[in-house]
Amino acid sequence: MASLTEEEGSIQDNDNFKYPLYSIVFSVVFMVGLVTNVAAMYIFTCSLKLRNETTTYMMNLVVSDLLFVLTLPLRVFYFIQQNWPFGSLLCQVSISLFYTNMYGSILFLTCISVDRFLAIVHPFRSRGLRTKRNAKIVCAAVWVLVLSGSLPTGFMLNSTNKQKNNTIACFENFSSNQWKSHLSKVVIFIETVGFLIPLILNMVCSAMVLQTLRRPQTVSRGGKLNKKKILRMIIVHLSIFCFCFIPYNVNLVFYSLVRTKTLEGCAVESVVRTIYPIALCIAVSNCCFDPIVYYFTSETIQNSIKRKSQMNRSFDVKFSEASCSTMSLMYKDKYWTNGCKETEYTKSTLQ
Repeated sequence: MASLTEEEGSIQDNDNFKYPLYSIVFSVVFMVGLVTNVAAMYIFTCSLKLRNETTTYMMNLVVSDLLFVLTLPLRVFYFIQQNWPFGSLLCQVSISLFYTNMYGSILFLTCISVDRFLAIVHPFRSRGLRTKRNAKIVCAAVWVLVLSGSLPTGFMLNSTNKQKNNTIACFENFSSNQWKSHLSKVVIFIETVGFLIPLILNMVCSAMVLQTLRRPQTVSRGGKLNKKKILRMIIVHLSIFCFCFIPYNVNLVFYSLVRTKTLEGCAVESVVRTIYPIALCIAVSNCCFDPIVYYFTSETIQNSIKRKSQMNRSFDVKFSEASCSTMSLMYKDKYWTNGCKETEYTKSTLQ
């Protein structure tokens, strides 16, 4: 993985379990994430007739997920073979896309949360702010911010390193000097701007939305059903956000302290190195969970899926009726039952 948390040319025994773990989890995430995000992209681009600022944030989140998911087969190959034959450039791109996806997902999910807050808590005053044009500007700013943190990490450091057994390492060759001179500053930047501030915004916005929903005038205006939908939406959103991103980012802070010798001790480093692969796998799974956010956040998407399902059911019924009619004509001299409705001929035969 694009790991800021691995030692140069050294693989310690207490975290060797990460290689089979990464191989299995990344393979599953690739298959599930590819299918679900391609389906989401199809819905956004082909099925949705009405697009708003919320779907703008979601489409950018899909792009971020797909870019990262497409690099996972390379990572799976590396963790199975423990060798990187694809060159330094692809290693750098893989590292950059990991952090682009991680913190891009956090920021786009935060944009969705803030947009929901404005729509519910300040529905009239936010009309001028909540436009597709402003949403596109915000998305562009998010991409600039995320790339300004991820690209230096991927491209300004030596990303591949030749090992003693003539294999090439990727993702795990950052030295202590690189940590002290550059990476510790990157961690401070991405943890503050990419995690801590968005976490606070998500919590505050969700709390204020819930407070607004408790007011009697909100219930009478929106109805009990809408209140339940919004509550379910907030629970799903916060659960995915906290589950995917808190373990990895908290662990990353501790590992940064260990690698810069601010926090010393073999026991501490052993615990952090053991937790890191598990936290990373959970973080990577956000590619599979994001489509759940799309479904619960956008009623437009729910209606689109329902329309597709109704159309398919309608087609199946018509096809079945047509098939039964054809069969009844082809086999009028025989008793035909194959899950079709009884024709007048079969009824008379039974009598």
